[in-house]
Amino acid sequence: MGEPKTRAGDASVAGFLAQQPGERREDCEAVSAMMQAATGEPARMWGGSIVGFGKYAYVSSGKTNEWPLVGFSPRKNELVLYLTAGFDDAGALLDKLGRHRTGKACLYVKRMADVDAQVLRRLIDASVEAMEAKRIR
Repeated sequence: MGEPKTRAGDASVAGFLAQQPGERREDCEAVSAMMQAATGEPARMWGGSIVGFGKYAYVSSGKTNEWPLVGFSPRKNELVLYLTAGFDDAGALLDKLGRHRTGKACLYVKRMADVDAQVLRRLIDASVEAMEAKRIR
């Protein structure tokens, strides 16, 4: 098995975010500020479309790989937030969040106006806290 395609790179986060249309760019900047505050880490591009903060190690097929501690990606129809800790203990917060859907460790929102920003920040903080033990410094 080869190297993972999604790795931290040196591409410009500001340049990537500047390519996003109006409201989507504002939403990305808001999420970026929340994630940077939660991790204390600067934004980095992971692959061509994920903005990540910090990193942690995981083992897959016997090989150690890296992934952002938290991150997001502006997709065509939704903003995808990668909250690696998942949502097993987040039911009460998710109930208060607003319009969203979840995957195993992904939170999907169409736009920030659909969710409560304070609740979203609490979800991001909780994910970072849960992943701290796995973090690579």
